[in-house]
Amino acid sequence: MISRLPLIASLSIAMTAIIAMMSAAHAAPPVTVTVNSISAAGVGPAIGSVTFADSKWGLLVTPNLSGLPAGVHGFHIHEKPACGPADHDGKMAAGFAAGGHLDPAATRHHKGPYGNGHAGDLPPLVVNADGKATTPVLAPRLLLKDVQGRAIMVHAGGDNYADEPEPLGGGGPRIACGVIP
Repeated sequence: MISRLPLIASLSIAMTAIIAMMSAAHAAPPVTVTVNSISAAGVGPAIGSVTFADSKWGLLVTPNLSGLPAGVHGFHIHEKPACGPADHDGKMAAGFAAGGHLDPAATRHHKGPYGNGHAGDLPPLVVNADGKATTPVLAPRLLLKDVQGRAIMVHAGGDNYADEPEPLGGGGPRIACGVIP
């Protein structure tokens, strides 16, 4: 069972999203990406979309996803514009064609959206009990131009934004992906 976000936090997130959208008038037009379920067998059906929009505070990432397991999930920008399976430790694995987390500064560290590690680390994706994720997140170190030609990835589990006790935050398998044009 997951706990609900407190009402005040939910309202704060909503207000941040509204303010960010209003401030984006000077920025590039938003880009909406179809997100599909993925498995080791390949890319599956669409489960919704994610919209990317510049704001003066960074990149606003607005999911409109359904059919996901309830809870908190790792949410990242990955290096390559691909969602198919690829070899990982001798086995085909879901979404490995997308490469690793976006890390243009070659930090090789997983420190979360506000740290000085991978630029592709986003705040967590929160999926409600009904399997829907619609809460926007803000990536203050990114702009739309930084993520174009990359992939958006949803992981099966949450992310602790550290490389301990498991590498890359312990988010687990990749379960959904979309290519950002």
